[in-house]
Amino acid sequence: MTDTTTRGAAATVADLTLEEKASLTSGASFWYTKPIERLGIPSIMVTDGPHGLRKQRGGGDHLGLGDSVPATCFPPAVGIGSSWDVDLVARVGEALGIETSIENVAVLLGPGINIKRSPLCGRNFEYFSEDPIVSGVLGAAIVRGIQSKGVGTSLKHFAANNQENDRMRSSSDVDPRPLREIYLRGFERVVEDAQPWTVMCSYNRINGVYASEDPWLLTKVLRDEWGFEGLVVSDWGAVNERVPGLAAGMDLEMPSSMGITDAQIVAAVQGGSLEESVVDVAAGRVLELVRKASEGAGRIDGPLDVDAHHALAREAAGRSMVLLKNEAPATGSGTVLPLQRYRSVALIGAFVDQPRFQGAGSSMINPTRVDDVALEIVAHANEDYVFQSQGFSIAVDPDPAEVERLRADAVALAADQEVAVLFLGLPARLESEGYDREDIDLPADQLELLDAVLEVNPNVVVVLSNGGVVALPFADRVPAIVEGWLLGQAGGGAIADVLYGVVNPSGKLTETIPLRLEDTPAYLDFPGEFSHVRYGEGLFVGYRWYDARHMDVAFPFGHGLSYTTFAYGPATAQVGADGDVEVRVPVSNTGDRAGREVVQVYTSLPGGAVQRPERELKAFASVALEAGESRDVVLTVRRKDLAYWDIRTDSWVVEGGDYDFDVAASSRDIRSSVSVTVEGDPVALTLSRTSSIGEVMAHPVVGPIVQAAIAQMMGGMEGATSIMPEGVDMTKMMESFPIGRAGMFAAGEGGITTEMIDGLIAMANAPQ
Repeated sequence: MTDTTTRGAAATVADLTLEEKASLTSGASFWYTKPIERLGIPSIMVTDGPHGLRKQRGGGDHLGLGDSVPATCFPPAVGIGSSWDVDLVARVGEALGIETSIENVAVLLGPGINIKRSPLCGRNFEYFSEDPIVSGVLGAAIVRGIQSKGVGTSLKHFAANNQENDRMRSSSDVDPRPLREIYLRGFERVVEDAQPWTVMCSYNRINGVYASEDPWLLTKVLRDEWGFEGLVVSDWGAVNERVPGLAAGMDLEMPSSMGITDAQIVAAVQGGSLEESVVDVAAGRVLELVRKASEGAGRIDGPLDVDAHHALAREAAGRSMVLLKNEAPATGSGTVLPLQRYRSVALIGAFVDQPRFQGAGSSMINPTRVDDVALEIVAHANEDYVFQSQGFSIAVDPDPAEVERLRADAVALAADQEVAVLFLGLPARLESEGYDREDIDLPADQLELLDAVLEVNPNVVVVLSNGGVVALPFADRVPAIVEGWLLGQAGGGAIADVLYGVVNPSGKLTETIPLRLEDTPAYLDFPGEFSHVRYGEGLFVGYRWYDARHMDVAFPFGHGLSYTTFAYGPATAQVGADGDVEVRVPVSNTGDRAGREVVQVYTSLPGGAVQRPERELKAFASVALEAGESRDVVLTVRRKDLAYWDIRTDSWVVEGGDYDFDVAASSRDIRSSVSVTVEGDPVALTLSRTSSIGEVMAHPVVGPIVQAAIAQMMGGMEGATSIMPEGVDMTKMMESFPIGRAGMFAAGEGGITTEMIDGLIAMANAPQ
């Protein structure tokens, strides 16, 4: 670290002029912050991730069009999220931090943890899950890993950014409970557990307000409630109005505005519409980011250990795959996979030679190498036993004659081999940053090829390459399906490892695979209209939706098979002194090979006072077990994760009651259950004349008084109620009646007066 950098990192806001302070709040260019040369404050570089370093040479762009330096392309979040493995994700984060530090980049822009609200979102490959606990836990793990190497992260895209269509201006119109419980909960977990250096605000509006100028989001929630200590940076081009954005808590605008917005800030201060202290705070946060970056600069020297990082990428890819199905072959016993039993294997599909291993857009990595899946399979088998055919074209408009020729060649090859492995998936053009998908179907020519192959060889293994969920209409007709997602540069080797049993698959779905698009929660509300999208499904996102309606799905959330088997013993649970619930369950590997199981804990509160999903994931653990080994697995459900957002008090509330804790292998494979009594939080509602009689009766102070009065009143109305059918509960009828209107029905001498009602309300609202 140079003396100049040291002096610059120690600079304070007091050393700066107003113009210099304003200049720090926007970029110098596409990837760099502005320096203040007279004080030795350096410019620092931030650049795209999140599954690899995308440091562009020369001029920058945000769509992956410009050349970038070679870097390890690890599995994107859609892949590595399926590992459910906190330690693995943290190790990948450490590797990303090393590569970022070697290239002298201060902040890697990631991770993305937005919820997969709809399978149509074109950017789902960058996100972990449809569930906020998975997204939050894994997001915190990768942040900790990256930042352990002295470089920063940028948690994105904050918030409710769940589609690409009209993303620069569309308003995500979402009610308070789903906003808090689904769309913000993962961000809260990462901020509180890992303190990312920066948070990136999204393009969209939330309930009509741009994220880049929303003080509720950027200051009240992010800082005041969650305790965020870092800097808020805009997504590239997300600033709508800079001065209101700065006042809202949006510290750094990226990329450069060519000084235009800096001048607006200076003019607003000089004109009296913006307090200079607001500029001081934002500039101070930029200086703090520069200080952190300067302390971390040069901490890790190159060159990069390319082989070691590629090996980690292969390990991560192997753990990212989900074995959806593995049944017996047409003849013989056992299961189709692994493939060691077969003497001849046909590899069919354009993705064999043209692998899809990452998504398109700002996260595109220039990989250090890319594994060849055919060569890797030959290495496990024998080149005399492995045969290959393209099968289909991924060209935009292939020649029909060529399509027929490719299919015929593939069918002929499959007919002569013992087993056919079909590599199917989505061409890169169908899913990308910037636009959404139109359907969840595999291309028709691929499905036609599969049908033709099945006619000549029933022993078919389908290996999928896709960044978002696809429909699987053939699931009941093929014996084995491997969901490969996008696996990064080492995906080819990892696929071979899994197919041949060198790696025992252990991935599980972090999103539900539906039977059809029409079944999905957001189907009627995606992508909205006239720049508004209504989150009409509310809390019922992903598996919550399907479970509440008891709908059939292709494969449920949390599902994933192994080449071994696992047995669960009876679960136990107890509430700790801190209110967290410790769940303990014995898990045994009952098969003949080592494996890894993802143990999941779901909770529910039967008969609760508020609407809830049938069950919700609250904790998970990835556990490695040798053949025959048993181990007690301990999982902690945080008390705060049992809370719902109370719209009456605008606060989190844990409802008291007997909670069911389901220990499961998937959301629909419950292995053991235990009930635990959880003490609830006191809810102090402010009463008014519009409060219902039921709410007043539930109040701890005045409730008993009202209950006694109603009992007395009902006793004196026996004759008056004789016209009502027998068994009608008059008290229940009155519960929803506003207390302020009670005098209409009980007025007169000795009756209820307005003064009596107001006195009751005052008694309830008095400090206790």
